[in-house]
Amino acid sequence: MAAPTVTASLNATTYAPGAQMLLTVNYGDPDNKVLTVTVVVTDAQGNSSAPAKVSAVIDPLTITVTDDSGRTWSRVSDNGAVAVYRAVA
Repeated sequence: MAAPTVTASLNATTYAPGAQMLLTVNYGDPDNKVLTVTVVVTDAQGNSSAPAKVSAVIDPLTITVTDDSGRTWSRVSDNGAVAVYRAVA
């Protein structure tokens, strides 16, 4: 099994006290799987609905952000491959 991958970058190299810090995390897992379920409903007369599909990721990754200064990092966005977190310097 392959290990998950991650890269992280901050929006600046130095910050003034009180400045917004943005952390961008790019991540992935070559071993996770996408499951697609298709549902069709059929009544007693044989009439069928259109197919409905839904997808889910099996074994999704979770991200935890901490730093050695005890800041609180808040998630701004996360699309399953790129996450952005915010804290105050």
